[in-house]
Amino acid sequence: MAKPVIAIVGRPNVGKSTLFNKLIGKRLSIVDDTPGVTRDRIYGDCEWLGHQMLLIDTGGIEPYSDDIILSQMRRQAQLAIDSADVIVFVTDVRTGVVATDEEVATMLIKSNKPIILCVNKSDSLGEPPAEFYEFYNLGLGDPIQVSAAHGHGTGDLLDKILEYLPDDAGTEDESETVKVAVIGKPNAGKSSLINKIAGEERVIVSNIAGTTRDATDTYIDNKFGSFMFIDTAGLRRKSKVEDQIEKYSVIRAQMAVERADVCVIMIDAVEGFTEQDSKVAGIAHELGKACIIAVNKWDLVEKDGQTMDKYRKKLMNDFSFMSYAPIIFISAKTGQRLDRLFELIKFVDTQNAMRISTGKLNDVLANATARVQPPSDKGKRLKIYYMTQASTRPPTFVCFVNNKDLFHYSYQRYIDNQIREVFGLEGTPTRFVVRERDKNNKK
Repeated sequence: MAKPVIAIVGRPNVGKSTLFNKLIGKRLSIVDDTPGVTRDRIYGDCEWLGHQMLLIDTGGIEPYSDDIILSQMRRQAQLAIDSADVIVFVTDVRTGVVATDEEVATMLIKSNKPIILCVNKSDSLGEPPAEFYEFYNLGLGDPIQVSAAHGHGTGDLLDKILEYLPDDAGTEDESETVKVAVIGKPNAGKSSLINKIAGEERVIVSNIAGTTRDATDTYIDNKFGSFMFIDTAGLRRKSKVEDQIEKYSVIRAQMAVERADVCVIMIDAVEGFTEQDSKVAGIAHELGKACIIAVNKWDLVEKDGQTMDKYRKKLMNDFSFMSYAPIIFISAKTGQRLDRLFELIKFVDTQNAMRISTGKLNDVLANATARVQPPSDKGKRLKIYYMTQASTRPPTFVCFVNNKDLFHYSYQRYIDNQIREVFGLEGTPTRFVVRERDKNNKK
């Protein structure tokens, strides 16, 4: 059975993200004193008394604001409410009940979902302050005192959530889910791609650079399999990362790549390749992730019969350090080649997890060394005794040699290319670990 969904909602700066982080046991949502930091829906797993649940942190709700970003945040929160099994309405005991709390309460009551009123920032133990009793006026039953910062009352809150859940809720197998991080510089179309795939406005889309700040998760099940897409804040040059909150976002994007299986590197077809695209791709490459280069906004490019081939050749040169990565031309707006993108994601994921037997590896090694003799220096020639695969994600090969100084990078590349020629390994980097078997022969 799928995990029940718990939406955490409320007006800005009442401590929703702090509570979310406390409940999931890690800092996934950005926490800052600046109102409006959390803009999209952020997902995280929570376990309590053997029950699994999926928590959603939402942006602060300003019911009647005309601001473009705030109005989209309100829509995001509404989508979270619509998909939730239980709603946790977070308020602030220090401010007491304000007009926005009343407006949000009215909005939530209309949802006909179970609502738990959480009065946050109740940091003092013992009898609640007089302001606490004001919250009964919201008409949502008995409020629960919580201090998200210190963890007080979170157990009571989780107990209350379980009262609304069936006993068998929260059993789900995610072992087959492919985690996909969509990365790239700002405004390359990452959020638009997620929304097109999901079939809803899952992520806020705006032409204002820096709109997406957190890494957000979107679960997709289709004919190609089960996927979790991680939309990330666009990565800019460090010199342009002045805002402290955006600095957090760069870290989050790097963390998103770390927990992904596959990275889709988004390139703006109109703008073309930039140095920043290379740096973004480099993060995924260094972390050993399966990679796909997706050229977005292809529908906006004027074409003739040679356009795609010319563009592909240029990109292969620009991304020479990751020549293994397949290139696909897509349009997040029209949905062009998105089916092919899913096929590629599944394919490169299997390549990244490929394991090759020691016998087959050494057959390739024998043929490669017979074809091109290993290098030598001062009369001493490199001997590669044998090689074996140590791990996957990425495929990592250990080579036992007589002198590792003789195993130059160029010859490693040659061996790597020979392995790829036989086994494919498309879309994945590889790693080589060189070990000396006989140190007495070392000069």
